[in-house]
Amino acid sequence: MIPFSPPRIDQETIDEVVDTLQSGWITTGPKTLKFEEEITTYCGNKDTVCLNSATAGLQLMLHWYGVKRGDEVIVPAYTYCATGNVVNHFGAKLILVDINAEDFNISIKRIEEAITSKTKVIMPVDIGGLPCDYKMINELVERKRELFVPTSENQEKLGRIMVLSDAAHSFGASYNGKKAGSLTDVSVFSFHAVKNLSTAEGGAVALNLPEPFDNEMIKKELKVKSLHGQSKDAFSKMQVGAWRYDVVESGFKCNMTDIQSAIGLVELRRYQSNLDRRKSIFDLYNKRFESYNWAKQPISITEEKESSYHLYMLRINGATEEQRDLIITKISEKNIAVNVHFLPLPMLTAFKDHDITNYPEAYHQYSNEISLPVYYNLTDDQAHQVADAVIEAVENVLPSF
Repeated sequence: MIPFSPPRIDQETIDEVVDTLQSGWITTGPKTLKFEEEITTYCGNKDTVCLNSATAGLQLMLHWYGVKRGDEVIVPAYTYCATGNVVNHFGAKLILVDINAEDFNISIKRIEEAITSKTKVIMPVDIGGLPCDYKMINELVERKRELFVPTSENQEKLGRIMVLSDAAHSFGASYNGKKAGSLTDVSVFSFHAVKNLSTAEGGAVALNLPEPFDNEMIKKELKVKSLHGQSKDAFSKMQVGAWRYDVVESGFKCNMTDIQSAIGLVELRRYQSNLDRRKSIFDLYNKRFESYNWAKQPISITEEKESSYHLYMLRINGATEEQRDLIITKISEKNIAVNVHFLPLPMLTAFKDHDITNYPEAYHQYSNEISLPVYYNLTDDQAHQVADAVIEAVENVLPSF
């Protein structure tokens, strides 16, 4: 069996977790603080808050920015449900827009068409690890300042639409020489078990807000919000004579633990080797599929961008949704796990108020997409087995090619 995306767990990881367990400090503490500092150094952003999921990070930032019922948040139709769910939790109006024809990322043209005086946040999604066109998005929100109507203190201070990047896939990606996390106002990473860098479950908010914002102060605000609004975390309360605390707001509960951070610290130390290996697998797949006219390979590197090589999102030119599903079945019969990323939001019951026919690119790209295994421990022989199975399945289902 060739699995789709198992985590990289070895003795180094185990030793770091055991060290944490033996330290007597397993919830949020010194290793979480260290992990936050090292993410900030790696990404080049201004400050970082680690949490129990990327979803929590998106939710905290919408809360911090004062998003409420009647506001509008622009999201690509092609994304995981979390991006839309967090908007719905605040009672805001979810404004879905279509994606580019050439890749899976949000269309700048469609964003501009969707902006109104009620728009508070744009949430681009770096599908598969390829950064969105942040230069254009950042310029767009600056051009739309006159249309912006602030309704909270932080909105007044920023004076424009906030760009909140769903960078769940793109840790380690780059755009114009800068790392994901430092490309726009705020970026949110996922460290879920299947991600390039995993903490089993987890995520991080990479703060990069412009002046006059103090990102260090915002980090402190978010930490309070992530601990039920409590003014001190457990580590701070354990210092001599420092037990007394206050609850300053009705917050959430979504902090990261030191056990999770221990895994993340190991992953981050060796992350470049992970990226290098994933890139080599992309290169192998690209070479195997380059001579087949049914194969549309994912964009992973351009003059401006380099992906994190999170997902190899192969598209089968000419395949219908039903044929794509049959191809997946035939690949699975070879004991090879593949996947589809993603069912567009309008195709999910929770988002049934949106009609998929209004997002033709999202549906077209979803209908013939197959995600192939990419992970550090996947061998070249196994990658060749995957490619062989894909070629055989496609040529069986689409004999005209």
